[in-house]
Amino acid sequence: MGKLAFVFPGQGSQAAGMGRALAEAFPAARAVFDAVDAALGEKLSTLCFEGPEEALRLTANTQPAILAVSAAAAAVLAEAGVAPDLVAGHSLGEYSALVCAGALGAADAARAVRARGTFMQEAVPAGQGAMSAVLGLAPERVKAVCDEAAAATGQVVSPANYNEPGQTVIAGAAAAVEAAGARLKEAGARRVLPLPVSAPFHCALMQPVRPRLEAVLRAVAFRAPRVPVVTNVEAKANADAARIVPLLVEQVTAPVRWIECVQELARQGVTRVVEVGPGKVLGGLVRRIDRSIEALHVEDPASLESTLAALKGGA
Repeated sequence: MGKLAFVFPGQGSQAAGMGRALAEAFPAARAVFDAVDAALGEKLSTLCFEGPEEALRLTANTQPAILAVSAAAAAVLAEAGVAPDLVAGHSLGEYSALVCAGALGAADAARAVRARGTFMQEAVPAGQGAMSAVLGLAPERVKAVCDEAAAATGQVVSPANYNEPGQTVIAGAAAAVEAAGARLKEAGARRVLPLPVSAPFHCALMQPVRPRLEAVLRAVAFRAPRVPVVTNVEAKANADAARIVPLLVEQVTAPVRWIECVQELARQGVTRVVEVGPGKVLGGLVRRIDRSIEALHVEDPASLESTLAALKGGA
């Protein structure tokens, strides 16, 4: 039997109402939301359960909110006796993965990602940065065209997320992202879609975030993960507590190597992944990267029930 991995979503998977049904049905999930609320000194759970969407979209709220839902879903899976062999997360999701792996608690993680989201929001003034999704062009071609646009404009633009073979997200200064978008279309991209984000994540413009975030993370007592965490920066499994902070700091300005993360899970023998938390974005990406991996998800009692049945049936 192949191995099981849990994967955890990042920003963009949020939706008002997320986590509510889990919290109502499972005390283990409710306990995670209570711990996060206490850690932040506010009812973040109410924002998850009821919205409004505009408040949930603010990066400083989105990051701890998605983490809380993901950690709550993971707690319910743990109570059901389902444990992963490896974990991975997309950007912010790496923090949820670390919580699942026992490297830190949900309360500490929520405080860390609240700070991370705030710092990212503050790093680049509104309107000065941008991100776009590039569809239908090979990742290495996208990088080459971004390098050309950066040289031509004298501004930052680079790949931020290598999501799947036909989708790369780019980030940087607004004018440079626009210039790169025009060049990418000329180079054969099927579409270039501007993304509604509050900051240009995972590029050199996020450099001011790094020292501020490192100070926050150094105050957390990280433990060695119980299962390896495939990291965004290296796309390799890490179980060394001493390496967690440097990798999370590097992650702020480095691209998310999601294609390679999924390939690494496959190399490690993973045949099934469960997307733990809101939405089904990562499951779709996994299927487009490696069709041999079965993708399941858990975000509410109904998806939990169907996933548990699938796992039991395949055991």
